[in-house]
Amino acid sequence: MTSRSPRRRTTLSDVAEAAGVSKATVSKALNGRDDVSGSTRERVLAAVSELGYRSSTHPGPADRTGALAVVFDIPASPYILNVLQGVLAATTDAQLNLLTRLAPDRAARTQRAAARAWVAEQQSAGVIGIVGLTLSEPDALLDAAAEADLPFVMVDPVDTQHHRMVSVGSSNWAGARSAVEHMIGLGHRRIAWIGGPVASSAARDRFHGYRAALDSAGIELDRDLVRAGQFDVKAGAQHARDLLTLPSPPTAIMAADDELAVGALATAHELGVQVPQQLSVMGFDDTPQAAWTTPPLTSVHQHLDGMGRVAVQTVVAMTAGTRPASRHVELATSLTIRATTGPGPAELSGD
Repeated sequence: MTSRSPRRRTTLSDVAEAAGVSKATVSKALNGRDDVSGSTRERVLAAVSELGYRSSTHPGPADRTGALAVVFDIPASPYILNVLQGVLAATTDAQLNLLTRLAPDRAARTQRAAARAWVAEQQSAGVIGIVGLTLSEPDALLDAAAEADLPFVMVDPVDTQHHRMVSVGSSNWAGARSAVEHMIGLGHRRIAWIGGPVASSAARDRFHGYRAALDSAGIELDRDLVRAGQFDVKAGAQHARDLLTLPSPPTAIMAADDELAVGALATAHELGVQVPQQLSVMGFDDTPQAAWTTPPLTSVHQHLDGMGRVAVQTVVAMTAGTRPASRHVELATSLTIRATTGPGPAELSGD
């Protein structure tokens, strides 16, 4: 018999070893303590996700009340890790166990029988509610959860217009509009858009905010300056290359998330385009990596950990029989101005 059975429950020590920190640091990170650096917290959360760690800090109440499952597609995403931080803190406050789940296969998300089986599996593990983080094609799961009377709250839903869905997000339209207005105020008129998947409601709302800012300033939308794809660095780099090699390239790029913006910055550096002297770049999310880029990234700040907290609090309230006052909750955004945005051509020339 080996010293570590495959069925053995993952412990705090396992997480600490995987993250290369002490057990005390893991505990502080999971409880949202301020004396843990952002990079350390991300390592801990990544280890928690990879190992499937379940908090057992409060075994008595947790055993009575069960567990909450959080489900997501891309565990390595800075966005997911920051939302997960809020989920972890809120489940700890609620004295619940937390089960982290990678998204089930497409059959479980699109076929009723498979979805019911997946939901039943969660219930057999003691799950009393589910939080889905930007989970694509969730409708069958949402239906199965509703049939089982299992609360299910989505954060930034994708590929769904489910009429009974309860969701949490940010003021995406207003955030993107304020960001583009900031760049217009700096004198930019050729402002490109690098967006996320068309199926993402958050990406669509941000694009509409971008258009609204242009319309308000009397700037006609130039379709040659609009790109869309996945929320990742590679897509941002490729789209930025297309834009910056146009005969008349943009003087500013509005990216729909920080990873796209990081890709755009990498391409600008590769092409010898100076930021912000020749090109301004704006991100969205204000994840910790925004402060680590060169130069530091200006970004729309959304309360990612707050979204995770609100989603868990909503699930907990629903398990107690409280109906949400609204099926969709939006948290306010703000603008974090750093060094990737600067004066546009008109400002530089003194026109």
